[in-house]
Amino acid sequence: MRPEPPVRYGPLTDVAAPVYSSGQESEGEDMKGLSRGTILAALLLPALLCACGGGGDSSGGAAPAQPACYIGFTPFPYDLDSITTVLDYVYGRIAADANIILHHFDDGIQWDSALSGAAFHPNITGDWQYRKDHTPAGHKVFLAVTPLNFLRTGLAAYRSDAANQPLPFPWDSYTLSHPNVRAAYLNYCRRIIDYFRPDYFAVAIEVNLLKANAPAAWPAFVELHRHVYTELKAAYPSLPVFVSFTGMDLVNGWTSANHAEQMAALADVIGYSDYFGLSIHPQGSVFMLNRNPATVPSVAEFRTLFALGGKPVAVCETSYPAEPFTVYGGTAVTFGTPALQALFFQNLFAAADRVDMRFVINFVLRDYDALWQDMGSPDDLNRIWRDTGFYDEDGNERPVLDVWREKLQ
Repeated sequence: MRPEPPVRYGPLTDVAAPVYSSGQESEGEDMKGLSRGTILAALLLPALLCACGGGGDSSGGAAPAQPACYIGFTPFPYDLDSITTVLDYVYGRIAADANIILHHFDDGIQWDSALSGAAFHPNITGDWQYRKDHTPAGHKVFLAVTPLNFLRTGLAAYRSDAANQPLPFPWDSYTLSHPNVRAAYLNYCRRIIDYFRPDYFAVAIEVNLLKANAPAAWPAFVELHRHVYTELKAAYPSLPVFVSFTGMDLVNGWTSANHAEQMAALADVIGYSDYFGLSIHPQGSVFMLNRNPATVPSVAEFRTLFALGGKPVAVCETSYPAEPFTVYGGTAVTFGTPALQALFFQNLFAAADRVDMRFVINFVLRDYDALWQDMGSPDDLNRIWRDTGFYDEDGNERPVLDVWREKLQ
């Protein structure tokens, strides 16, 4: 899990991009901005991932060499004051320090409109348009959506004029495999794919948490996912479609998760996922939680994780805190440092070089101390990712950027 980016980005004009179906409606092409309220609402969700890969360019002249692994960020803002300046900074750094951008949607779905085909609320289409307008030219686009709620216990919340609203009737009574959910979610995926035209599409986020948090809901999710995946692959055969798993829960002993149940969840879904998508956040694992000094997974340990899926790997979101922090009244403590943050990515990239890694996404570009204070300095999950930026709260570069830029080259 991770803090949710408040603004989204957009379009892909890559000659070698996937082939998309036509005839879908255009969503809010005239919407150019986002309100402060929209941004605040979207900040209430956490989750991170990484992933790496290559592609072709069939433009005229000699084709440039493609990176072995794309690396990038979300446009998560570090402050809400002077938001235009903040977002210009974030997008500018993504243009310079990345070659892929993640547009991450984990804050609800306008279920009734998705089912009927009616226009989405202007807050939604405005968000989409803002992201599309600000996506750096030439960057790969990774789009992530999910039918699951933030706590991964059931159906995603409702979104319209605000994010993460309670589900209205009758959606509050539907299971994940209800026919209306199946139809609405497939329609939603088609509409957002046709709008953003991504290079990579995550159709569900951190799905193994549902197996742990609400096991009774798991069979219905598997039914939903297999249906939606099959239909999307028929419509967009060249678009990679996949789910993400919380990676720390998949390796026996790294967290308190039941290993047999996690392996069963992986087996249920991986056959309907083009990539082995991972969300890697070590803050709650044996590498960091209440451990002083903290440590990082070794290259061999990363390779053990990457081998579990038997598919090309994509780190859909990831993070490592560069500063110590405590949450929940001191019951959870970590002792991150800038040096350990750099070592985490050094080991991750070394392991990535020895597997079929498609891309890696570090969720937070710059520490969001100012934003956290604006939120009332909550002693909860929002603090866990506060100091995971590659730039500190004052915009100073951290040592991890040397590791990152070497990979970017």
